[in-house]
Amino acid sequence: MKWMLSLLLLVSLNSFAQLPDVKKGEPLPSNIFVELNKVVNPAVVNINTSQAPRQQMRPNDPNSLFFEYFFGPGFQMPQKPQQSLGTGFIIREDGLILTNNHVIDLADVIQVQIKENGEQYPAKVIGKDKRTDIALIKIEVDKKLPTIKLGNSDHLEVGEFVAAFGNPFGHGHTLTKGVVSAKGRNIDELNKFSFIQTDASINPGNSGGPLVNLQGQVVGVNTAIDGRAQGIGFAIPINEVKKIIPQLEKFGFIKRGYLGVGLQELNPQIVQALKLKDTKGAFVAHVYPDSPAEEAGLKPYDVITEFNGEKIEGYNDLISAVEDTSVGDKVKIEFLRKGKKKNSKAVIKQHPKNQTVAQAPTKSYSGQKAPFDLGFKISEWSPKLSKEFNLPRLQRKKPVITEIDPGSPGAKAGLAPGDIILDVNQQAVSTPKDVLRLLKRGQPNLLRLLKGEQVILIQLTIK
Repeated sequence: MKWMLSLLLLVSLNSFAQLPDVKKGEPLPSNIFVELNKVVNPAVVNINTSQAPRQQMRPNDPNSLFFEYFFGPGFQMPQKPQQSLGTGFIIREDGLILTNNHVIDLADVIQVQIKENGEQYPAKVIGKDKRTDIALIKIEVDKKLPTIKLGNSDHLEVGEFVAAFGNPFGHGHTLTKGVVSAKGRNIDELNKFSFIQTDASINPGNSGGPLVNLQGQVVGVNTAIDGRAQGIGFAIPINEVKKIIPQLEKFGFIKRGYLGVGLQELNPQIVQALKLKDTKGAFVAHVYPDSPAEEAGLKPYDVITEFNGEKIEGYNDLISAVEDTSVGDKVKIEFLRKGKKKNSKAVIKQHPKNQTVAQAPTKSYSGQKAPFDLGFKISEWSPKLSKEFNLPRLQRKKPVITEIDPGSPGAKAGLAPGDIILDVNQQAVSTPKDVLRLLKRGQPNLLRLLKGEQVILIQLTIK
């Protein structure tokens, strides 16, 4: 049965707080969730993200042709930045925050709010991983922040009380309670982990928030809901998350194993041609040069049946087993070649396609600051800037946006580092001075930009 699941695009105990001692088999104190809220909520944060417009009209679209007739080729209607809400929770006093990857992935601006209706802090991505749907972000503050203690999800029992904290539908800090409905829910459509299922209400905006036990310890990270029903939510077990936090913080990504084989499903036709007994195993269609597989002596038409002591029923089993293997580990591989069982060993390397580093800290560039607190800097075009921002070729030099302040009017309008300003208020510009001269207070300002290969028009209102 196909799961109809909706990802929720949402995001240490305080030394002074104490929870009642709850012993197994004894009645719960009537104020247990009141005290739990006092302990956990100070470390739960709301996450607001925005993403600059990246869509463009299709070629020959009637609307596109209409506007190009008046404004010239390549004109695009102004689009507002995409915004989303999520939850996270502070796991270290210096502002390190745990959340879901889908909360912050592709975001140009990430803002974190600690107290409801309180000050927002810009956050930078420390590490993120799409497969596990876990991310680390960090805010800079001049004080120690309250944290939540990470518990042990292996100790959870079905029927145990839990509470979910988050920012549902942007309503702010919210606690819902329920029980652990089930453990070990395998939902391959989302990620590699077996989920904790709970009937504690989880809604869009709760993603990245903590699922906690009655000791105030995080036992899961709220991640998804079953879109067909109420009271069916899923959380990533915190024990699985704790395994990957060190890699995310150190490298910015997960170092995934790489064997270097192209795989294909073992269908009846292949089984018959290779004279195999059944369809169990991972069929090797290709061996990549200079890969661990080549070094181990694997060849096309081999069928891998066991990897590092784990039985391989199909090629998906092998993919998961390899990706979960630490880089540098020496593993034993059992395979069939022309019907005969063989063994070999391979040293797992890092997957060449999984070396995506998280956002680097913003580099400071020289340039002129935009007036009226618009929150961006502009510099002259130069070969160095062109290389660093991977700018397209230009027939004439144009000013380039090099810095943008998160949450500023410029950021909210959709400006981003690397944007090339073509004209302001329908007047062509060549230098930063031209831009500053043409920006007018008290009126909508039209800026035509080159974003990558796309030309768009944005409106920037100066109060």
